[in-house]
Amino acid sequence: MPERSESDSRKLLRRLRDSLAERGEGQERLNRITSLIADSMHTEVCSIYLFRDAETLELCATEGLRPESVHQTRLRLGEGLVGRVARTAVPVNTADAPAAKGFRFMPETGEEIFSSFLGVPIQRVGEKLGVLVVQSKAARQYSDDEVYALEVVAMVLAEMTELGAFLGEGEALRALHKQPVMFRGGTGQEGAAEGQVWLHEARVVVTNPVADDPLTEIERIRAAVGKLRVSVDDIMAAQSLDKEQKQVLEAYRMFAHSRGWLRRMEEDIQAGLSAEAAVQKEQSAARARMSQVPDAYLRERLHDLDDLSNRLLRILTGQGRDTGAEMPDNPVLVARNIGPAELLEYGRKLRGVVLAEGSVGSHAAIVARALAIPLVINANGIIAEALNGDRILVDGDQGIVHLRPEESVATAFGDKIAMQAQAQQRYAGLRDKPAISTCGTTISLQMNAGLMADLPSLESSGAEGVGLFRTELQFLIRNKMPKRDELARLYARVMDAAKGCRVAFRTLDIGSDKVLPYMKPQDEPNPAMGWRAIRVGLDKPGVLRMQAQALIRAAQGRPLSIMFPFVTEHAEFIAARTHVLGQLKREEALGHATPATIEIGAMLETPSLAFAPRAFFEAADFVSIGGNDLKQFFFAADRENERVRRRYDTLNASFLGFIRQIVARCEETQTTLSFCGEDAGRPVEAVCLAAMGLRSLSMRPSSIGPVKSLIRRTDLQALRKVIEAECAAGVESVRPAVMDFLARPQD
Repeated sequence: MPERSESDSRKLLRRLRDSLAERGEGQERLNRITSLIADSMHTEVCSIYLFRDAETLELCATEGLRPESVHQTRLRLGEGLVGRVARTAVPVNTADAPAAKGFRFMPETGEEIFSSFLGVPIQRVGEKLGVLVVQSKAARQYSDDEVYALEVVAMVLAEMTELGAFLGEGEALRALHKQPVMFRGGTGQEGAAEGQVWLHEARVVVTNPVADDPLTEIERIRAAVGKLRVSVDDIMAAQSLDKEQKQVLEAYRMFAHSRGWLRRMEEDIQAGLSAEAAVQKEQSAARARMSQVPDAYLRERLHDLDDLSNRLLRILTGQGRDTGAEMPDNPVLVARNIGPAELLEYGRKLRGVVLAEGSVGSHAAIVARALAIPLVINANGIIAEALNGDRILVDGDQGIVHLRPEESVATAFGDKIAMQAQAQQRYAGLRDKPAISTCGTTISLQMNAGLMADLPSLESSGAEGVGLFRTELQFLIRNKMPKRDELARLYARVMDAAKGCRVAFRTLDIGSDKVLPYMKPQDEPNPAMGWRAIRVGLDKPGVLRMQAQALIRAAQGRPLSIMFPFVTEHAEFIAARTHVLGQLKREEALGHATPATIEIGAMLETPSLAFAPRAFFEAADFVSIGGNDLKQFFFAADRENERVRRRYDTLNASFLGFIRQIVARCEETQTTLSFCGEDAGRPVEAVCLAAMGLRSLSMRPSSIGPVKSLIRRTDLQALRKVIEAECAAGVESVRPAVMDFLARPQD
């Protein structure tokens, strides 16, 4: 059979557009389309399979197969040649379908008489919608031009599906963006929120996928790409960019100036697509190709290409980022990913955040925790499904998102939020009361912070001080290193807002999951154990000294507490402390006001420091256990890895025994000890830590009420006896016994 010309492709698309413009129900339109495609491509069969759910395809229309098989024939994702196309998003083209790998015979369709098979994915910017198939009796391989023509048709079908052109009865023909959907992701920040979707990147919908005048469309695409290239070149020419930033942007610029990218889009236009549809076709094709690439770096470049494609679509449509839509009063931000500065711009007006990607240690998660905003990460598929204004429920505790929930789900969720609100009201009544257990043990409850916006919670939560102030957030949200004087002013405002309460400033904790945008990325196989925190400070002493100067000047004669992150040995602590004391002497020599008192401590986040010589505990004014890192290193379980991070229990007998050893070492030298981390804010874990001898816990402000409430109802001495008895009995986790003890009435 001769190859088909580009004019034939345009003719087919015009016929398709005219057919779609005719009145009729969704099923009727699908039937017309399959007949039209089979006729235009001179094949005996054309079939359209659409997803009825995430794992199942359904035959929704056919020309050439048995009509009674429509809506009856179903395939699992990956099953048969159709399922293979759907799973891989790669066309299957074979002259002998029964002999092809993965073939599944479906007798109800009557397809046994058709030998050749061509199937292409129906997809839209990474969202898989279905599969378009043509078949013939003759055993022949379809030409490259025929494959391309069918891909172009599939692109138009995807856009028309998005626009609701094929609505009908049954799951496969249901209206998009109308049904309730649940997404199961991961917990980035605990809490529950109800609101309306606010998309960080507004969806661009192509309403004109077919164009009659290819020359005009090519002029449009060239002009738009020209504008795009100028905008990227402007970013590259910015004076504020350093060498490393420009190297990162070079990959971005390379895509924008790619001749192959523009050539492929022009070929799509010659085949009959509009400029906008050509952009989306190439975006979808690139997503399918790059998602199969094993190299992680190359897969990351997919984000660059996605961003460029979206920018190009906005230029073509004239939409821009501002679509004119008004942010709702109760916005829940939905995004693929988001940087810390962008999230801070939204601030506390957000009820919650849902990310399609992200990690528990990402910059966005750090800011969400600082703002106490419920965050769910890795909610795969939500970008394609959510629309601005959709009702959404965010369960940060379980890592679950309900989009357009059924009323029964919404009611149950509302009850949960109401119960939490009632509990918070009860906890508010404890705000000014001490955290004293029934056995008379007093526990100091402090809060974690990282932003000025956190400080009002110091009074409202009843916290006695700030046990951890994360100074890295001020570095993460900037495009260049902050100056000493602006840091000094910020730290002074923090102390002012604390109104005399103690604030423990943690020096810059970067590296691992917190990489500064202006810092050269480190290609490390295991960054959590790599060049990070105090290691960076000691290797870059200028930054450590600058931060020490800013903190000393901010104190203005008030007490100052400084602690170093990720100290692993005595020598590191002494070296870091020497830098701080050196700056203290320098400030005195300059005649500047110095702190009334200064205490210098360390965060114990690695088991090695627990076994440091006695001299370390004597030299440190205080020690704060960094529970999140200590637990991941104790169990060798990466807290960024969803498969293992919840595998090990904080109430594991071995871990609690280790905590007790640290408590004993600090008691020997009378070194002040506290515990900072997620477990400090979990009431059951908190009372167990207190029972093991910890007398100071630092947590999120919202956790102080629940923790204080349980401490005031618990006999810590009796609880310790329960824990010790369980450990002596050789149990793996003391949790069952602890829960049983806490459930019993206590005198």
